[in-house]
Amino acid sequence: MEPASKLDQNHRLSIKELPYIIRWKDHRCKRCGQCTAVCPVRAIEPSVKLRRVVFSEGPLPEPSVVRKIYHVIEQVTDIDRACTGCGACALVCPNDAIEPEYNPSNKFLHYKNKGGEGYKRGGRRNDPYISTLDRLKFTRISMLTDPALDAGRHEFRVRTLLGRILPSDKLPLIEKEGKLTIDEENDRFIPPVREIFPIMIGSMSVGALSPPMWEGLAMGVAYLNEVEGLPVVMCTGEGGVPPRLLKSRFLKYMIIQIASGYFGWDEIVHAIPHMVEDPAAIEIKYGQGAKPGDGGLLMAQKVLRLIASIRGVPQFVDLASPPTHQTKYSIEEAVAKMIQSMSMAWGFRVPVYPKISGTKTARSVLNNLARNPYAAALSIDGEDGGTGAAYNVSMDKMGHPIASNIRECYLDLVKQGKQNELPLIAAGGVGKKGNLAANAAALIMLGASAVSIGKYIMQATANCFGDEYNRCNICNTGKCPRGITTQDPKLYRRLDSDKVAERLVEVFKAANVELKKIFAPMGRSTELPIGMSDGLSVDDKAIADRLEISYAC
Repeated sequence: MEPASKLDQNHRLSIKELPYIIRWKDHRCKRCGQCTAVCPVRAIEPSVKLRRVVFSEGPLPEPSVVRKIYHVIEQVTDIDRACTGCGACALVCPNDAIEPEYNPSNKFLHYKNKGGEGYKRGGRRNDPYISTLDRLKFTRISMLTDPALDAGRHEFRVRTLLGRILPSDKLPLIEKEGKLTIDEENDRFIPPVREIFPIMIGSMSVGALSPPMWEGLAMGVAYLNEVEGLPVVMCTGEGGVPPRLLKSRFLKYMIIQIASGYFGWDEIVHAIPHMVEDPAAIEIKYGQGAKPGDGGLLMAQKVLRLIASIRGVPQFVDLASPPTHQTKYSIEEAVAKMIQSMSMAWGFRVPVYPKISGTKTARSVLNNLARNPYAAALSIDGEDGGTGAAYNVSMDKMGHPIASNIRECYLDLVKQGKQNELPLIAAGGVGKKGNLAANAAALIMLGASAVSIGKYIMQATANCFGDEYNRCNICNTGKCPRGITTQDPKLYRRLDSDKVAERLVEVFKAANVELKKIFAPMGRSTELPIGMSDGLSVDDKAIADRLEISYAC
Protein backbone atom coordinates (compact mmCIF):
# COMPACT_ATOMS: atom_id res chain seq x y z
CA MET A 1 0.00 0.00 0.00
CA GLU A 2 1.27 3.47 -0.88
CA PRO A 3 1.86 6.01 1.87
CA ALA A 4 -1.20 8.06 2.80
CA SER A 5 0.55 11.29 1.78
CA LYS A 6 0.88 10.12 -1.82
CA LEU A 7 -2.74 9.02 -1.94
CA ASP A 8 -3.79 12.39 -0.59
CA GLN A 9 -1.65 14.17 -3.17
CA ASN A 10 -3.25 12.15 -5.96
CA HIS A 11 -6.71 13.50 -5.02
CA ARG A 12 -5.68 17.15 -5.06
CA LEU A 13 -6.67 19.42 -7.90
CA SER A 14 -4.08 20.90 -10.22
CA ILE A 15 -3.94 24.55 -11.22
CA LYS A 16 -5.26 23.58 -14.66
CA GLU A 17 -8.64 22.64 -13.18
CA LEU A 18 -9.26 26.19 -11.91
CA PRO A 19 -10.99 28.92 -13.92
CA TYR A 20 -8.14 31.40 -13.49
CA ILE A 21 -4.41 30.80 -13.27
CA ILE A 22 -2.21 33.32 -11.47
CA ARG A 23 0.76 34.42 -13.57
CA TRP A 24 3.48 35.53 -11.14
CA LYS A 25 6.79 37.01 -12.32
CA ASP A 26 9.54 36.21 -9.87
CA HIS A 27 12.06 38.71 -11.27
CA ARG A 28 9.61 41.61 -10.93
CA CYS A 29 8.17 40.81 -7.51
CA LYS A 30 9.58 42.74 -4.54
CA ARG A 31 7.69 40.64 -1.97
CA CYS A 32 5.75 43.60 -0.60
CA GLY A 33 2.72 41.43 0.19
CA GLN A 34 0.09 43.80 -1.17
CA CYS A 35 -1.36 41.22 -3.56
CA THR A 36 -1.94 38.60 -0.87
CA ALA A 37 -3.45 41.23 1.42
CA VAL A 38 -6.15 42.35 -1.03
CA CYS A 39 -7.16 38.95 -2.45
CA PRO A 40 -10.80 38.56 -1.36
CA VAL A 41 -10.83 34.74 -1.50
CA ARG A 42 -7.25 34.08 -0.32
CA ALA A 43 -6.39 32.38 -3.62
CA ILE A 44 -2.72 33.33 -3.26
CA GLU A 45 -0.44 33.18 -0.27
CA PRO A 46 3.25 33.79 0.50
CA SER A 47 5.25 30.61 0.69
CA VAL A 48 8.80 29.35 1.07
CA LYS A 49 10.34 26.97 -1.46
CA LEU A 50 13.55 24.99 -1.24
CA ARG A 51 15.36 24.87 -4.58
CA ARG A 52 18.27 22.67 -5.62
CA VAL A 53 20.70 24.73 -7.68
CA VAL A 54 23.71 23.28 -9.54
CA PHE A 55 26.52 25.72 -10.27
CA SER A 56 30.30 25.86 -10.75
CA GLU A 57 32.90 28.56 -10.25
CA GLY A 58 36.66 29.07 -9.96
CA PRO A 59 39.56 28.47 -12.41
CA LEU A 60 38.84 24.72 -12.49
CA PRO A 61 35.08 24.67 -11.89
CA GLU A 62 33.50 21.55 -10.60
CA PRO A 63 29.72 21.22 -10.39
CA SER A 64 28.38 21.55 -6.90
CA VAL A 65 24.88 21.44 -5.50
CA VAL A 66 23.52 24.13 -3.26
CA ARG A 67 20.04 24.28 -1.76
CA LYS A 68 18.58 27.73 -1.44
CA ILE A 69 15.39 29.05 0.14
CA TYR A 70 13.18 31.31 -2.00
CA HIS A 71 10.18 33.40 -1.00
CA VAL A 72 7.40 32.99 -3.55
CA ILE A 73 3.75 33.82 -4.17
CA GLU A 74 1.85 30.56 -4.58
CA GLN A 75 -1.64 29.89 -5.91
CA VAL A 76 -3.67 27.50 -3.78
CA THR A 77 -5.58 24.61 -5.36
CA ASP A 78 -8.38 24.47 -2.79
CA ILE A 79 -11.60 24.73 -4.81
CA ASP A 80 -13.20 26.87 -2.10
CA ARG A 81 -10.37 29.38 -2.50
CA ALA A 82 -10.13 29.26 -6.28
CA CYS A 83 -9.03 32.50 -7.95
CA THR A 84 -12.05 34.38 -9.30
CA GLY A 85 -9.99 36.46 -11.71
CA CYS A 86 -11.02 39.78 -10.16
CA GLY A 87 -7.56 41.22 -10.71
CA ALA A 88 -7.33 43.05 -7.41
CA CYS A 89 -3.80 41.70 -7.06
CA ALA A 90 -2.75 43.25 -10.38
CA LEU A 91 -4.40 46.52 -9.38
CA VAL A 92 -2.24 47.00 -6.28
CA CYS A 93 1.04 45.49 -7.52
CA PRO A 94 3.61 48.30 -7.93
CA ASN A 95 5.76 46.33 -10.39
CA ASP A 96 3.23 44.56 -12.64
CA ALA A 97 4.44 41.24 -11.30
CA ILE A 98 1.16 39.38 -11.00
CA GLU A 99 -2.12 38.94 -12.88
CA PRO A 100 -4.85 36.31 -13.32
CA GLU A 101 -5.32 34.64 -16.69
CA TYR A 102 -8.56 33.00 -17.79
CA ASN A 103 -8.26 29.23 -18.26
CA PRO A 104 -10.75 28.15 -20.96
CA SER A 105 -10.07 24.45 -20.31
CA ASN A 106 -11.01 24.62 -16.62
CA LYS A 107 -13.20 22.01 -14.93
CA PHE A 108 -14.41 24.28 -12.15
CA LEU A 109 -18.06 23.20 -12.20
CA HIS A 110 -17.03 19.55 -11.98
CA TYR A 111 -15.63 20.08 -8.50
CA LYS A 112 -17.40 23.10 -6.99
CA ASN A 113 -20.47 21.18 -5.75
CA LYS A 114 -18.81 20.01 -2.54
CA GLY A 115 -21.00 18.77 0.29
CA GLY A 116 -23.82 17.90 -2.08
CA GLU A 117 -24.73 21.58 -2.48
CA GLY A 118 -25.06 23.14 -5.91
CA TYR A 119 -22.71 25.99 -6.75
CA LYS A 120 -24.16 29.42 -5.92
CA ARG A 121 -22.76 32.67 -7.22
CA GLY A 122 -23.53 36.30 -7.84
CA GLY A 123 -22.91 38.26 -11.02
CA ARG A 124 -24.62 37.48 -14.25
CA ARG A 125 -25.20 34.69 -16.78
CA ASN A 126 -21.96 33.10 -18.00
CA ASP A 127 -22.75 33.42 -21.66
CA PRO A 128 -20.60 35.81 -23.71
CA TYR A 129 -22.80 35.54 -26.80
CA ILE A 130 -24.04 38.63 -28.62
CA SER A 131 -27.54 39.17 -27.30
CA THR A 132 -30.57 39.85 -29.44
CA LEU A 133 -30.70 43.43 -28.15
CA ASP A 134 -27.19 44.14 -29.42
CA ARG A 135 -28.08 42.84 -32.89
CA LEU A 136 -31.01 45.19 -33.42
CA LYS A 137 -30.49 48.26 -35.60
CA PHE A 138 -32.54 51.43 -36.01
CA THR A 139 -33.27 51.69 -39.72
CA ARG A 140 -36.29 53.98 -40.05
CA ILE A 141 -35.08 57.55 -40.57
CA SER A 142 -37.65 60.28 -41.18
CA MET A 143 -36.73 62.80 -43.85
CA LEU A 144 -39.12 65.28 -42.23
CA THR A 145 -36.50 65.84 -39.57
CA ASP A 146 -32.80 66.46 -39.83
CA PRO A 147 -31.07 63.10 -39.18
CA ALA A 148 -27.92 64.94 -38.20
CA LEU A 149 -29.71 67.06 -35.63
CA ASP A 150 -27.50 67.72 -32.64
CA ALA A 151 -29.08 65.80 -29.76
CA GLY A 152 -27.63 68.29 -27.31
CA ARG A 153 -29.77 71.05 -28.83
CA HIS A 154 -32.89 69.01 -29.38
CA GLU A 155 -35.80 69.93 -27.14
CA PHE A 156 -37.24 66.41 -26.99
CA ARG A 157 -37.94 65.53 -23.35
CA VAL A 158 -37.22 61.84 -22.92
CA ARG A 159 -39.93 60.85 -20.45
CA THR A 160 -42.36 58.02 -19.86
CA LEU A 161 -45.32 57.39 -17.58
CA LEU A 162 -45.38 54.95 -14.68
CA GLY A 163 -48.95 54.15 -13.75
CA ARG A 164 -52.24 53.00 -15.25
CA ILE A 165 -53.18 55.37 -18.08
CA LEU A 166 -56.92 55.78 -18.58
CA PRO A 167 -58.26 55.73 -22.17
CA SER A 168 -59.54 59.06 -23.42
CA ASP A 169 -63.21 58.13 -23.05
CA LYS A 170 -62.74 57.33 -19.35
CA LEU A 171 -60.83 60.45 -18.35
CA PRO A 172 -62.75 62.59 -15.81
CA LEU A 173 -62.78 65.60 -18.13
CA ILE A 174 -65.61 67.85 -19.21
CA GLU A 175 -65.84 70.75 -21.61
CA LYS A 176 -66.54 74.00 -19.85
CA GLU A 177 -66.53 77.36 -21.62
CA GLY A 178 -64.62 75.88 -24.51
CA LYS A 179 -61.93 74.40 -22.30
CA LEU A 180 -61.27 70.93 -20.92
CA THR A 181 -61.45 70.88 -17.13
CA ILE A 182 -61.51 68.18 -14.44
CA ASP A 183 -64.96 67.01 -13.53
CA GLU A 184 -64.84 67.43 -9.77
CA GLU A 185 -68.25 65.85 -9.31
CA ASN A 186 -67.09 62.62 -10.93
CA ASP A 187 -66.15 60.12 -8.23
CA ARG A 188 -64.52 57.72 -10.68
CA PHE A 189 -61.17 56.27 -9.58
CA ILE A 190 -58.24 58.07 -11.17
CA PRO A 191 -55.06 55.91 -11.11
CA PRO A 192 -51.91 57.62 -9.82
CA VAL A 193 -49.33 58.25 -12.53
CA ARG A 194 -45.70 59.42 -12.33
CA GLU A 195 -43.64 60.98 -15.10
CA ILE A 196 -40.20 59.34 -14.98
CA PHE A 197 -37.08 58.92 -17.06
CA PRO A 198 -37.47 55.70 -19.11
CA ILE A 199 -34.31 54.16 -17.65
CA MET A 200 -34.72 53.31 -13.98
CA ILE A 201 -32.37 51.72 -11.45
CA GLY A 202 -33.53 48.22 -10.65
CA SER A 203 -34.00 46.51 -7.32
CA MET A 204 -30.71 46.21 -5.41
CA SER A 205 -31.27 46.16 -1.69
CA VAL A 206 -29.54 47.60 1.33
CA GLY A 207 -27.68 44.46 2.29
CA ALA A 208 -27.05 43.19 -1.20
CA LEU A 209 -25.18 46.46 -1.80
CA SER A 210 -22.75 47.98 0.65
CA PRO A 211 -23.74 51.17 2.54
CA PRO A 212 -21.44 53.45 0.45
CA MET A 213 -22.70 51.96 -2.82
CA TRP A 214 -26.39 52.26 -1.96
CA GLU A 215 -25.90 55.75 -0.53
CA GLY A 216 -23.96 56.82 -3.63
CA LEU A 217 -26.79 55.68 -5.90
CA ALA A 218 -29.38 57.44 -3.76
CA MET A 219 -27.38 60.69 -3.75
CA GLY A 220 -26.93 60.50 -7.53
CA VAL A 221 -30.64 59.98 -8.07
CA ALA A 222 -31.48 62.98 -5.88
CA TYR A 223 -29.00 65.16 -7.81
CA LEU A 224 -30.40 64.04 -11.18
CA ASN A 225 -33.92 64.98 -10.11
CA GLU A 226 -33.26 68.23 -8.30
CA VAL A 227 -30.36 69.72 -10.26
CA GLU A 228 -30.32 68.11 -13.72
CA GLY A 229 -34.10 67.84 -14.05
CA LEU A 230 -34.01 64.16 -15.01
CA PRO A 231 -36.74 62.28 -13.08
CA VAL A 232 -34.74 59.08 -12.53
CA VAL A 233 -36.21 56.67 -9.98
CA MET A 234 -34.51 53.89 -8.04
CA CYS A 235 -35.97 50.68 -6.60
CA THR A 236 -34.95 49.83 -3.05
CA GLY A 237 -35.00 46.05 -3.48
CA GLU A 238 -36.20 43.77 -0.72
CA GLY A 239 -34.80 44.53 2.69
CA GLY A 240 -36.30 47.75 3.91
CA VAL A 241 -35.14 51.33 3.69
CA PRO A 242 -32.79 53.32 5.96
CA PRO A 243 -35.04 54.99 8.57
CA ARG A 244 -33.87 58.53 7.83
CA LEU A 245 -34.83 58.12 4.14
CA LEU A 246 -38.38 57.02 5.01
CA LYS A 247 -39.11 60.39 6.60
CA SER A 248 -37.21 62.56 4.12
CA ARG A 249 -38.42 64.36 1.02
CA PHE A 250 -36.10 62.22 -1.12
CA LEU A 251 -38.40 59.21 -0.69
CA LYS A 252 -40.36 60.43 -3.72
CA TYR A 253 -37.49 59.26 -5.94
CA MET A 254 -37.62 55.72 -4.56
CA ILE A 255 -39.69 52.71 -5.58
CA ILE A 256 -40.14 50.59 -2.45
CA GLN A 257 -40.11 46.86 -3.10
CA ILE A 258 -42.06 44.35 -1.08
CA ALA A 259 -41.11 40.70 -1.60
CA SER A 260 -42.07 37.40 -0.03
CA GLY A 261 -39.66 37.82 2.89
CA TYR A 262 -41.26 41.14 3.95
CA PHE A 263 -37.90 42.20 5.43
CA GLY A 264 -37.95 45.72 6.86
CA TRP A 265 -41.66 46.23 6.26
CA ASP A 266 -42.56 46.68 9.91
CA GLU A 267 -40.54 49.88 9.93
CA ILE A 268 -41.94 51.01 6.58
CA VAL A 269 -45.57 50.50 7.63
CA HIS A 270 -45.06 52.30 10.94
CA ALA A 271 -43.40 55.20 9.10
CA ILE A 272 -46.31 55.79 6.67
CA PRO A 273 -48.08 58.39 8.89
CA HIS A 274 -44.80 60.28 9.27
CA MET A 275 -43.77 60.31 5.60
CA VAL A 276 -43.49 63.82 4.19
CA GLU A 277 -43.54 62.45 0.63
CA ASP A 278 -45.07 59.38 -0.98
CA PRO A 279 -42.68 56.95 -2.68
CA ALA A 280 -42.54 56.96 -6.48
CA ALA A 281 -44.19 53.53 -6.60
CA ILE A 282 -44.50 50.17 -4.85
CA GLU A 283 -43.02 47.12 -6.57
CA ILE A 284 -44.29 43.67 -5.53
CA LYS A 285 -41.61 41.11 -6.34
CA TYR A 286 -42.78 37.66 -7.42
CA GLY A 287 -39.70 36.61 -9.38
CA GLN A 288 -36.18 37.44 -10.50
CA GLY A 289 -34.84 36.91 -13.99
CA ALA A 290 -31.68 35.22 -12.79
CA LYS A 291 -33.53 32.58 -10.80
CA PRO A 292 -37.16 32.22 -11.90
CA GLY A 293 -39.31 30.27 -9.48
CA ASP A 294 -36.83 30.72 -6.64
CA GLY A 295 -36.87 33.02 -3.63
CA GLY A 296 -34.36 35.64 -2.58
CA LEU A 297 -31.33 34.96 -0.41
CA LEU A 298 -29.02 37.20 1.57
CA MET A 299 -26.26 35.04 2.97
CA ALA A 300 -25.39 35.16 6.67
CA GLN A 301 -21.96 36.73 6.18
CA LYS A 302 -23.65 39.89 4.83
CA VAL A 303 -26.16 40.23 7.70
CA LEU A 304 -24.14 42.48 9.98
CA ARG A 305 -25.51 44.85 12.62
CA LEU A 306 -26.66 47.63 10.27
CA ILE A 307 -28.45 45.26 7.92
CA ALA A 308 -29.95 43.27 10.79
CA SER A 309 -31.35 46.45 12.35
CA ILE A 310 -32.91 47.68 9.08
CA ARG A 311 -34.46 44.28 8.37
CA GLY A 312 -35.47 43.56 11.96
CA VAL A 313 -33.68 40.19 12.18
CA PRO A 314 -30.80 38.67 14.20
CA GLN A 315 -27.23 39.06 12.96
CA PHE A 316 -25.33 36.41 10.98
CA VAL A 317 -28.31 34.34 9.80
CA ASP A 318 -29.24 33.45 6.22
CA LEU A 319 -32.21 35.55 5.10
CA ALA A 320 -34.13 33.43 2.64
CA SER A 321 -37.35 34.64 1.04
CA PRO A 322 -39.93 32.01 0.06
CA PRO A 323 -40.42 31.36 -3.67
CA THR A 324 -43.93 32.80 -3.40
CA HIS A 325 -45.92 35.07 -1.12
CA GLN A 326 -47.04 32.51 1.44
CA THR A 327 -50.35 34.19 2.25
CA LYS A 328 -51.66 33.81 -1.33
CA TYR A 329 -52.62 30.64 -3.16
CA SER A 330 -52.87 31.69 -6.81
CA ILE A 331 -51.45 34.33 -9.08
CA GLU A 332 -54.91 35.88 -9.47
CA GLU A 333 -55.37 36.17 -5.70
CA ALA A 334 -51.78 37.26 -5.13
CA VAL A 335 -51.85 40.03 -7.68
CA ALA A 336 -55.30 41.27 -6.74
CA LYS A 337 -54.88 41.23 -2.96
CA MET A 338 -51.31 42.54 -2.84
CA ILE A 339 -51.99 45.39 -5.25
CA GLN A 340 -55.19 46.27 -3.41
CA SER A 341 -53.59 46.24 0.04
CA MET A 342 -50.54 48.26 -1.03
CA SER A 343 -52.76 50.81 -2.81
CA MET A 344 -54.92 51.17 0.30
CA ALA A 345 -51.87 51.66 2.54
CA TRP A 346 -50.99 54.85 0.66
CA GLY A 347 -54.54 55.98 0.05
CA PHE A 348 -54.47 55.02 -3.65
CA ARG A 349 -51.96 57.83 -4.28
CA VAL A 350 -49.03 55.60 -5.29
CA PRO A 351 -48.68 53.36 -8.38
CA VAL A 352 -48.41 49.66 -7.44
CA TYR A 353 -47.16 47.01 -9.84
CA PRO A 354 -45.73 43.46 -9.75
CA LYS A 355 -42.32 42.28 -10.92
CA ILE A 356 -42.09 38.78 -12.41
CA SER A 357 -39.46 36.61 -14.05
CA GLY A 358 -39.32 36.39 -17.80
CA THR A 359 -41.15 33.12 -18.61
CA LYS A 360 -43.70 31.71 -21.02
CA THR A 361 -46.33 32.36 -18.34
CA ALA A 362 -45.74 36.13 -18.36
CA ARG A 363 -48.75 36.66 -20.63
CA SER A 364 -51.03 34.94 -18.12
CA VAL A 365 -49.99 37.42 -15.45
CA LEU A 366 -50.38 40.28 -17.92
CA ASN A 367 -53.95 39.30 -18.77
CA ASN A 368 -54.87 39.29 -15.08
CA LEU A 369 -53.35 42.74 -14.64
CA ALA A 370 -55.11 44.11 -17.69
CA ARG A 371 -58.44 43.49 -15.94
CA ASN A 372 -57.30 45.02 -12.64
CA PRO A 373 -57.89 48.80 -12.58
CA TYR A 374 -55.43 49.25 -9.70
CA ALA A 375 -52.46 47.59 -11.46
CA ALA A 376 -50.04 50.34 -12.45
CA ALA A 377 -47.62 48.36 -14.67
CA LEU A 378 -45.91 45.01 -15.17
CA SER A 379 -42.15 44.59 -14.74
CA ILE A 380 -40.61 41.59 -16.52
CA ASP A 381 -37.06 40.54 -15.60
CA GLY A 382 -35.35 38.57 -18.37
CA GLU A 383 -32.83 35.77 -18.04
CA ASP A 384 -29.75 38.00 -18.20
CA GLY A 385 -30.63 39.78 -14.99
CA GLY A 386 -28.08 39.71 -12.18
CA THR A 387 -28.70 38.71 -8.59
CA GLY A 388 -26.99 38.56 -5.24
CA ALA A 389 -27.05 34.79 -4.73
CA ALA A 390 -28.40 32.19 -7.12
CA TYR A 391 -27.63 28.64 -8.07
CA ASN A 392 -25.37 28.52 -11.09
CA VAL A 393 -27.79 26.17 -12.87
CA SER A 394 -30.58 28.74 -12.46
CA MET A 395 -28.52 31.60 -13.79
CA ASP A 396 -27.16 29.75 -16.82
CA LYS A 397 -29.99 27.38 -17.74
CA MET A 398 -33.31 28.92 -16.67
CA GLY A 399 -35.34 31.90 -17.75
CA HIS A 400 -36.58 33.67 -20.84
CA PRO A 401 -34.81 36.32 -22.97
CA ILE A 402 -36.36 39.71 -22.41
CA ALA A 403 -36.65 40.83 -26.05
CA SER A 404 -39.15 38.21 -27.19
CA ASN A 405 -40.96 38.15 -23.84
CA ILE A 406 -41.63 41.89 -23.80
CA ARG A 407 -42.61 41.79 -27.48
CA GLU A 408 -45.22 39.06 -27.11
CA CYS A 409 -46.69 40.77 -24.04
CA TYR A 410 -46.95 44.06 -25.90
CA LEU A 411 -48.60 42.44 -28.90
CA ASP A 412 -51.06 40.77 -26.52
CA LEU A 413 -52.00 44.22 -25.20
CA VAL A 414 -52.37 45.45 -28.78
CA LYS A 415 -54.91 42.71 -29.47
CA GLN A 416 -56.87 43.86 -26.41
CA GLY A 417 -56.59 47.51 -27.40
CA LYS A 418 -54.80 48.31 -24.12
CA GLN A 419 -51.27 48.95 -25.32
CA ASN A 420 -51.42 52.56 -24.19
CA GLU A 421 -52.94 51.79 -20.80
CA LEU A 422 -50.71 49.29 -18.96
CA PRO A 423 -46.98 50.15 -19.07
CA LEU A 424 -44.44 47.34 -19.43
CA ILE A 425 -41.06 47.57 -17.73
CA ALA A 426 -38.25 45.49 -19.26
CA ALA A 427 -35.16 44.29 -17.40
CA GLY A 428 -32.43 41.70 -17.72
CA GLY A 429 -29.20 42.21 -19.65
CA VAL A 430 -29.81 45.85 -20.62
CA GLY A 431 -26.41 47.37 -21.36
CA LYS A 432 -24.67 44.00 -21.08
CA LYS A 433 -22.08 45.06 -23.66
CA GLY A 434 -22.13 48.71 -22.60
CA ASN A 435 -24.77 49.83 -25.14
CA LEU A 436 -27.19 51.16 -22.55
CA ALA A 437 -29.09 53.72 -24.63
CA ALA A 438 -29.26 51.50 -27.72
CA ASN A 439 -30.56 48.51 -25.74
CA ALA A 440 -33.09 50.68 -23.92
CA ALA A 441 -34.30 52.26 -27.16
CA ALA A 442 -34.69 48.83 -28.78
CA LEU A 443 -36.80 47.52 -25.88
CA ILE A 444 -38.96 50.66 -25.95
CA MET A 445 -39.60 50.16 -29.66
CA LEU A 446 -40.47 46.53 -28.97
CA GLY A 447 -43.15 47.66 -26.54
CA ALA A 448 -41.60 48.58 -23.18
CA SER A 449 -42.50 51.88 -21.57
CA ALA A 450 -39.36 51.81 -19.41
CA VAL A 451 -36.30 49.66 -18.78
CA SER A 452 -34.67 48.72 -15.50
CA ILE A 453 -30.91 48.31 -15.04
CA GLY A 454 -28.80 46.92 -12.21
CA LYS A 455 -25.53 45.20 -13.08
CA TYR A 456 -24.73 47.90 -15.65
CA ILE A 457 -24.92 50.54 -12.93
CA MET A 458 -22.53 48.57 -10.72
CA GLN A 459 -20.04 48.32 -13.56
CA ALA A 460 -20.40 51.89 -14.75
CA THR A 461 -20.35 53.67 -11.39
CA ALA A 462 -18.16 51.50 -9.18
CA ASN A 463 -15.92 49.63 -11.65
CA CYS A 464 -17.31 46.16 -10.90
CA PHE A 465 -14.88 43.43 -11.98
CA GLY A 466 -17.54 40.84 -12.90
CA ASP A 467 -18.13 39.58 -16.42
CA GLU A 468 -19.62 36.68 -18.36
CA TYR A 469 -16.51 34.50 -18.03
CA ASN A 470 -17.21 33.99 -14.33
CA ARG A 471 -14.68 36.64 -13.49
CA CYS A 472 -15.09 37.69 -9.87
CA ASN A 473 -18.89 37.13 -9.51
CA ILE A 474 -18.63 36.63 -5.74
CA CYS A 475 -21.27 39.27 -4.99
CA ASN A 476 -23.16 36.80 -2.81
CA THR A 477 -20.27 35.98 -0.48
CA GLY A 478 -19.70 39.44 0.95
CA LYS A 479 -16.08 39.46 -0.26
CA CYS A 480 -16.43 41.96 -3.10
CA PRO A 481 -12.93 43.37 -3.75
CA ARG A 482 -14.39 46.68 -4.95
CA GLY A 483 -16.57 47.15 -1.87
CA ILE A 484 -19.79 47.15 -3.90
CA THR A 485 -21.62 44.10 -2.54
CA THR A 486 -20.08 43.61 0.88
CA GLN A 487 -20.90 44.55 4.45
CA ASP A 488 -17.29 44.23 5.62
CA PRO A 489 -16.01 47.71 6.59
CA LYS A 490 -12.47 46.76 5.56
CA LEU A 491 -13.74 46.20 2.02
CA TYR A 492 -16.46 48.82 1.57
CA ARG A 493 -14.14 51.60 2.78
CA ARG A 494 -12.44 51.22 -0.58
CA LEU A 495 -15.56 52.72 -2.20
CA ASP A 496 -16.22 56.47 -2.30
CA SER A 497 -19.98 57.15 -2.35
CA ASP A 498 -19.40 60.65 -3.76
CA LYS A 499 -17.61 59.22 -6.80
CA VAL A 500 -20.42 56.67 -7.27
CA ALA A 501 -22.93 59.54 -7.30
CA GLU A 502 -20.81 61.56 -9.77
CA ARG A 503 -20.54 58.64 -12.18
CA LEU A 504 -24.26 57.91 -11.91
CA VAL A 505 -25.06 61.46 -12.97
CA GLU A 506 -22.66 61.21 -15.91
CA VAL A 507 -24.15 57.89 -17.03
CA PHE A 508 -27.74 59.14 -17.09
CA LYS A 509 -26.91 62.47 -18.72
CA ALA A 510 -25.08 60.60 -21.48
CA ALA A 511 -27.97 58.14 -21.88
CA ASN A 512 -30.38 61.07 -22.20
CA VAL A 513 -28.37 62.54 -25.07
CA GLU A 514 -27.98 59.18 -26.82
CA LEU A 515 -31.70 58.41 -26.60
CA LYS A 516 -32.43 61.76 -28.24
CA LYS A 517 -29.90 60.93 -30.93
CA ILE A 518 -31.73 57.68 -31.68
CA PHE A 519 -35.32 58.94 -31.50
CA ALA A 520 -35.03 62.38 -33.15
CA PRO A 521 -34.14 61.12 -36.67
CA MET A 522 -37.19 58.84 -36.50
CA GLY A 523 -39.43 61.87 -36.37
CA ARG A 524 -40.27 61.48 -32.71
CA SER A 525 -39.87 64.68 -30.77
CA THR A 526 -42.88 64.72 -28.46
CA GLU A 527 -43.27 61.20 -27.06
CA LEU A 528 -41.43 57.92 -26.78
CA PRO A 529 -41.76 55.58 -29.76
CA ILE A 530 -43.25 52.79 -27.62
CA GLY A 531 -44.02 49.79 -29.83
CA MET A 532 -42.70 51.53 -32.97
CA SER A 533 -41.28 48.27 -34.25
CA ASP A 534 -41.15 49.42 -37.90
CA GLY A 535 -38.06 51.39 -36.89
CA LEU A 536 -36.15 48.21 -36.03
CA SER A 537 -34.33 45.73 -38.25
CA VAL A 538 -32.12 42.72 -37.67
CA ASP A 539 -29.83 40.61 -39.86
CA ASP A 540 -31.28 37.30 -38.65
CA LYS A 541 -34.46 36.04 -40.33
CA ALA A 542 -35.52 33.91 -37.35
CA ILE A 543 -35.20 36.85 -34.93
CA ALA A 544 -37.05 39.11 -37.36
CA ASP A 545 -39.95 36.66 -37.64
CA ARG A 546 -40.08 36.07 -33.87
CA LEU A 547 -40.16 39.79 -33.01
CA GLU A 548 -42.24 40.72 -36.05
CA ILE A 549 -39.74 43.31 -37.24
CA SER A 550 -38.06 43.81 -40.62
CA TYR A 551 -35.22 41.64 -41.86
CA ALA A 552 -32.29 43.60 -43.27
CA CYS A 553 -28.88 42.41 -44.37
